[in-house]
Amino acid sequence: MFYSESMSALPLSVLDLAMATTADSTSSALNNALKLAIHADELGFERFWVAEHHNMNTVASTNPAVLIAHLAAKTNRIRLGSGGVMLPNHAPLVIAEQFALLEALHPDRIDLGIGRAPGTDQYTAAALRRTPGNRDVQDFPNNLIDLMGFLGDIRTEKGTWDYLSATPMATSYPDIYLLGSSNFSAELAGMLGLPFVFANHFDTGGTLQAVEIYRSHFKPSIILEEPFTIVTASVIISETRDQAEWESGPGRIRKYGMRTGKRAPLISPAEAADHPDLIAAKAMPTNSIIGTPTEVKSDLEELAKATQASEIMISTSTFNVETRLKTLDLLNEVWENNPINTNDLNKRSTQGTLA
Repeated sequence: MFYSESMSALPLSVLDLAMATTADSTSSALNNALKLAIHADELGFERFWVAEHHNMNTVASTNPAVLIAHLAAKTNRIRLGSGGVMLPNHAPLVIAEQFALLEALHPDRIDLGIGRAPGTDQYTAAALRRTPGNRDVQDFPNNLIDLMGFLGDIRTEKGTWDYLSATPMATSYPDIYLLGSSNFSAELAGMLGLPFVFANHFDTGGTLQAVEIYRSHFKPSIILEEPFTIVTASVIISETRDQAEWESGPGRIRKYGMRTGKRAPLISPAEAADHPDLIAAKAMPTNSIIGTPTEVKSDLEELAKATQASEIMISTSTFNVETRLKTLDLLNEVWENNPINTNDLNKRSTQGTLA
């Protein structure tokens, strides 16, 4: 296990995109996500989250609720969740119904991570939302309050939950987390007293500023008495640094392609090594953590201390699922029972028990 009953060691979790490669169909990409979830469950990771992306030939995870249902049925104890559901793409009641149902099927194992980005291009977002302009993004705070109310966390005297119900006779609710890569989400999470997840793996910077804004604006709530922050990290571990760098090639090419409008499935490490964009991809600034188990452990410790993270969530973008499984194995070997000073780590408190 990654943490003792006294919570003396920092919990680790996994974020997965069900990444498509040039060797994978959608079915095999989703099956690889299942393999990774089962392995993370067996090793003792805290949670396993999947993302929402649309109209991308690199990502098979389009509907988190459907994929979470599949993963939850095949795992035993690990928490399953969304990293995240993009709320502007959906009616709050629809998401509340989906995750209330998941919670009823798998009590105390479901997390609902909520984001406000589209998770796709503007044309696909318009097709999903079927509303003019950017209204759904502008209404995000109000829609979030509605969603929270449907799932038992009522913040205003009156609301749509007074006459609409996500599910009958609920005895528990999924945990709600606010995701973000900006100061807006950090401030909103703090004001609402919600756990905050910062997408550090996006490589867009601003991590330390966002977590500080979250803490400075934090107000205790029925959900959380103290700030709770999860920080993501892009991680690849191998027995040698050279091997880890070799395995990082496909992910570097993919990220470069995302920033230059050349989206494509993950290519193999051999193809990446000969790719004309590899030099430019390696020259891009990155906060990815790549190396041997000892090197990665040290870097994750520094990230945890710098951000005062309550939990670290790793994302591994490699061509073969075997290398993703290996990253979990090698990290487990060096991290197990390893205490990190996290300033009196505050685990989630009353979430999941609202009624």
